[in-house]
Amino acid sequence: MARTLDCPICGRAAAPRPGNRAWPFCSDRCRLVDLGKWLGEEYRVAGERAGDGADRGPGGEEEEP
Repeated sequence: MARTLDCPICGRAAAPRPGNRAWPFCSDRCRLVDLGKWLGEEYRVAGERAGDGADRGPGGEEEEP
């Protein structure tokens, strides 16, 4: 038996694949809303950003790992 999950955007039941190409979302609309949140930086991964100079020493040179 295929199990359904709740859509992380709207909360409606999201049918599993292969019947739902937008899985784990319930629809293409919810999938695109989620993509827009990533692109708009509403979601973030915790930690230092790559390339922000955090890996440089006091003189500007890169530190050895």
